[in-house]
Amino acid sequence: MDRAPTLEILAREPEGFSIWNGPPFNNGQPKVKLERVLCTAAKYCESGSRLMVMESSSSICVYDCNTSTKIKSFDIPAVSASTLSPCGTFIQTFQKSTTPQEKNVVIWLIENGAAVYQHFQKNLTKTTWPAIQFSSDESIACRMVTNEIQFFDGKDFTKGIIYRLRVPGVMAIELSKTPGSHIAAFVAESKGVPASVQIFSCKQDAQAQPIARRSFFRCSSIQLHWNHGSTGLLAVAQSDVDKTNQSYYGESKLNYLTTDGSHEGLVPLRKEGPVHDVQWSPSGLEFAVVYGFVPSRATIFDHKSRPLLELGSGPYNTIRWNPKGKFICLAGFGNLPGDMAFWDYSEKILIGTTKAECSVSSEWSPDGLYFMTATTAPRLQIDNGIKIFHYNGSLYFKKMFNKLYQADWKPEAPENFGDIMDLVKSVSILKIDETKTQANTSQAAAKVSMNTSQAATKVSTNIMQKPVAYRPPHAKNAAAVKAELFGGISSSEEINKNAMRNKKRREKQREKKAAEASTAASDDN
Repeated sequence: MDRAPTLEILAREPEGFSIWNGPPFNNGQPKVKLERVLCTAAKYCESGSRLMVMESSSSICVYDCNTSTKIKSFDIPAVSASTLSPCGTFIQTFQKSTTPQEKNVVIWLIENGAAVYQHFQKNLTKTTWPAIQFSSDESIACRMVTNEIQFFDGKDFTKGIIYRLRVPGVMAIELSKTPGSHIAAFVAESKGVPASVQIFSCKQDAQAQPIARRSFFRCSSIQLHWNHGSTGLLAVAQSDVDKTNQSYYGESKLNYLTTDGSHEGLVPLRKEGPVHDVQWSPSGLEFAVVYGFVPSRATIFDHKSRPLLELGSGPYNTIRWNPKGKFICLAGFGNLPGDMAFWDYSEKILIGTTKAECSVSSEWSPDGLYFMTATTAPRLQIDNGIKIFHYNGSLYFKKMFNKLYQADWKPEAPENFGDIMDLVKSVSILKIDETKTQANTSQAAAKVSMNTSQAATKVSTNIMQKPVAYRPPHAKNAAAVKAELFGGISSSEEINKNAMRNKKRREKQREKKAAEASTAASDDN
């Protein structure tokens, strides 16, 4: 069996980005793989083979992630947005344009730097970028235009548009990724005709009619989520106005459609309120939903939209399924206090809880053993930093920054890391070794402390000391670590300060009594 790849973390600060080797860390600190590189943005491709770096508004370079070396540079004036294709074969750029004659969206072949396709796009919005969508293997590519979806050969753009799918009123599309066999199209509500989500086959000879369709009123925007295997689609329909006046942020409904036509309808959620987050399992056979007014509920459903497991309720709005499908993190980030609950989905049990306040981003490591949260600017300008937790919620690593813009795992295929239980056992062995090292250190410190106390006793044997409660060495270390991580003073320092204050207070009381006694004696005379 090939050796498992090393985890890597990209951290971007105002001075640029750097890449660290991921956990487990030697001596508790990450090793820097690539020293800081000046940039304004950085993003991995889906496969993790290449990294796109915007050095300035007119300069983009591409790095090979295996060697951490620059392999290609592009000088493109006034770039507003750029992204890599899933396998890192192409880079797609958007430039501001004043006339339709200027083709401002360009697909570049990274290998030789050639522009293989260009077209004009007036605006850059969340639903229209990236302008060209790819399947994960880049075999299929497509583009949305007015009333139409255009398809390309993802391996050869010189063929141009190979076929067109007419969808009147189409406002958003989502191509299935693994495989790229189907495409979902959203048509907005118009003139009394309800909005709809429709699924079409990507095969040219089977595109005449949608193979699945779901219609609904009161929908101003849509989120489309395909599963692995391209057999199911979750559509979160969002309305800006809540007719029941229960929510200032409008209302949302979760719809579920399958490509075989076996299911087209609402997911049976058991609590009123918004849909906060949805995510498919890596297998594509289950999906998890966080929904309802806070305290919100979290439920896992099967591929037939039947409830499988209730994860309870609490201040949650985020759910993350680890790449191996075994562990789940349920969390409340953003304007919520940062509670996190870690579940073992295989055993259907809660294995740990913790907190990560003020987290802006969060994601599992590709091997499924670590969960990283980050507090980043510009969302938050203070307390920027990274926290890495074990799969059971115990804190493994923490690092603070003056300002942090981005923290990402380098993508890797989960199957490259072997069986999840073998990985869990290896991490447990590392934990035991770390515990033994800490215990030996604590014992050595205890011996030094004992020798020091014995020497002090010999010097001042006539001083009677009040016995104190026993505190084991790990408790003392824990207090010191807490003081170092979260600021403030350690408990020993605090005790010393209290003792000094008490001593001064007693001295003042003695001076006061002596003064009163002398005054009384003078009065008697």
